[in-house]
Amino acid sequence: MNPVGELLEMLPPPMRSNLQQADQRWQQLRQGQSRAIPQVVQESRTPLATVDWDVVVCGGTLGVIIGTALAQRGWRVLILERGILRGRDQEWNISRAELAVFVELGLLTEAQLQTAIASEFNPNRIQFLGGSAVWVKDVLNVGVDPVFLLDTLKTRFLAVGGHLQEQTTFSQVVVHPNGVAIQTNTTLITARLMLDVMGHFSPVVAQARNGQQPAGVCLVVGTCAQGLPHRDTGDLLVSLTPIQDHCQYFWEAFPARDGRTTYMFTYGDLHPQRPSLQKLFADYWQRLPEYQETDLANIQILRALFGMFPSYVDSPLNFPWARILPIGDSSGSQSPLSFGGFGALIRHLRRLDAGIHEALSADMLTCEALKGLQPYQPNLSATWLFQESMRAPGDRNLDPQQINQLLQIVFQEMAQLGDPVLKPFLQDIVQFPALTQTLFRISLRHPQLTPKILGHVGLGVLLKWFPHYINLGVYHELQRLIPLLAFASQRLSPQQRYVWHRRFDSWIYGSGLDILIASSLNVRRPLIASSHTK
Repeated sequence: MNPVGELLEMLPPPMRSNLQQADQRWQQLRQGQSRAIPQVVQESRTPLATVDWDVVVCGGTLGVIIGTALAQRGWRVLILERGILRGRDQEWNISRAELAVFVELGLLTEAQLQTAIASEFNPNRIQFLGGSAVWVKDVLNVGVDPVFLLDTLKTRFLAVGGHLQEQTTFSQVVVHPNGVAIQTNTTLITARLMLDVMGHFSPVVAQARNGQQPAGVCLVVGTCAQGLPHRDTGDLLVSLTPIQDHCQYFWEAFPARDGRTTYMFTYGDLHPQRPSLQKLFADYWQRLPEYQETDLANIQILRALFGMFPSYVDSPLNFPWARILPIGDSSGSQSPLSFGGFGALIRHLRRLDAGIHEALSADMLTCEALKGLQPYQPNLSATWLFQESMRAPGDRNLDPQQINQLLQIVFQEMAQLGDPVLKPFLQDIVQFPALTQTLFRISLRHPQLTPKILGHVGLGVLLKWFPHYINLGVYHELQRLIPLLAFASQRLSPQQRYVWHRRFDSWIYGSGLDILIASSLNVRRPLIASSHTK
């Protein structure tokens, strides 16, 4: 057996099978093999005779979060889950401040939230080969137990009147003027609105993308294991090696309740020579002992994680149909630097809860109206430049130390500017003042970086990025108008208020100021939080 095969034998058989399946999808993508575009969405001009549900949520793992929030408001909500609705055993990392939304929206009690927190530690390290470490507190330093969290939310969802169908697979949907008809493997279901929470590879997303290839990918492999040296600190972004085989590897590591979670990841394009996930896993095994300062023989694997996370320049995604809304990874609302998933959904939970409630109340369920719930956000679009600068091109060679040297300088300068600059960026949040300060400081203190960055990402990428940077500044100023405009909007019709509230959301989230304004949403929340009665 070859060395790669020997290392992969450390994985349990079901994990190896899943890894091979994921690799097949990745191979097809990077080799340009076209997959049949599913045609799961159709349209009809005939109204439905009856509509049984207000909302049907397709995908329960994260869908139960938004489903419970809407059910609490009194809407008739049904969740469809293709398996059994249960959280995975590997912890989800997030910050405690971000988790506060669960209590704020009444999804969990304070005691339940505390029980859901399986691990907590501080600080986290950022360090690049040859550079000194930067330490930050309260970023991704809390590990949430998905099993307890989803079980508690499922109980809450059912208690407030929600309905759940497990072992139920979405097949297709027909959009009618007054609702949608969803065909599953067991029955036909009608609703006013369908939420697609089926993830990156949702068949509805595939049809909406219509063969569009992702502009970038993040390849991730990792494990939760025992036998690693005990540490009370974590790693957010660490590199141990220069660019090798057109890959710059980064590491994350977090203490977990029953071991230690470590990830190795790299950003890439779709060049045919990009490594397979199995090759990435083999590299992970080979480098893990050095990284964690232990012998491979001491490591006992509890769980493995691997994935290919695509990202698209044209994001968030707006569906071309009425009455279907993408949520979470289906929507592409995550930063191209992040893996998406739990953290990305939680960040947008407040606005989605309020926005979907308003859309249902005002019957704003047309294609155009639903676009307001997935608006253009310049702070997300601006991060494309950073992903480009953190990946080695597949078609040409860079100085092996270039990415490490660039990141070392950038993070040292942000650290000197303080937590208000550094911490939002580490949470995939870009803000105009912080970004401007960082760019200005680097251009003055490290002028040699500019031609290197330009040679790395290319003039075309920089020119495409600049309008997003300008819009980031515009949105930063527009959000200052929200208190005045929110007061004036009280005189408008429900439909007009819905439109203006979505603009307010786009300015707040598009400027990256949602982490600052979340705690003071009472400025406008009373305008939009009235409950619906069945």
